[in-house]
Amino acid sequence: MQNERPMNTGARKLHGKFPSLTDTRVPRRLFLQFMGYNHLLSYACPVLAAPMLEMTEPEVIRTQKLANGVRFQDVVEGDGPEAQEGDLVEVNYVCRRSNGYFVHSTVDQFSGESMPVVLPLDENQIIKGLKDVLVGMKVGGKRRALIPPSVGYINENLKPIPDEFGPRRSLFSHAKEPLVFEVQLLKVL
Repeated sequence: MQNERPMNTGARKLHGKFPSLTDTRVPRRLFLQFMGYNHLLSYACPVLAAPMLEMTEPEVIRTQKLANGVRFQDVVEGDGPEAQEGDLVEVNYVCRRSNGYFVHSTVDQFSGESMPVVLPLDENQIIKGLKDVLVGMKVGGKRRALIPPSVGYINENLKPIPDEFGPRRSLFSHAKEPLVFEVQLLKVL
C-alpha cells in the first residue's frame, strides 16, 4: 500500500466504473522508441497513417504586361459597360510607391468615405499608364497596376493629381519611380 500512488477523485470514479482502466505508466524510453518507429509502422500499414487531405488548386491572379512596361492584374472582374478610349470615367484609386508606402487615395482609410475623381481617357490629360489600365475595364471592376515612370507623371499637369498640398508634393517627389495604382471603375460617363 505504501508503493501505490494516490488517486485523484476523477481517477477513483473511473476506476470504480471501469475496472479495466487502470493508470499504468509507460516508460519514457519505450514511448519514444515507439514514436521513432511510428513512421515505419504507418508506411507498412497505411490504414494506421493519418488521412491525406484533398489538395485543391489555389486561385492565381494572372498578371498581364503591356508593351510599354505597365503590368496589371484584374482583382475583381467588372460586369458593367466597358471603358473605351476618349470616355469620361469615374474612379476610386489608391496610389502607392512600389515598396508599398502610401502616397494618395480617393478613399479615406479611417471612415471609408470616398471622393471619386472623374478622368478623361485621353493620354494628353491623364498619365498614359493609367489610361492603358482603364481602357477595356468594365464598370464594377478593380485592377492593380504597376506603372513605370516612363508612362507615369512625365509632367505635373497630368491627372490624377491630389488637391491637398502634402499628398501632391509626396506624389511628385516620387514621380521618377514606379507607382502602384489600385483602381476601381465606378461609372463610364
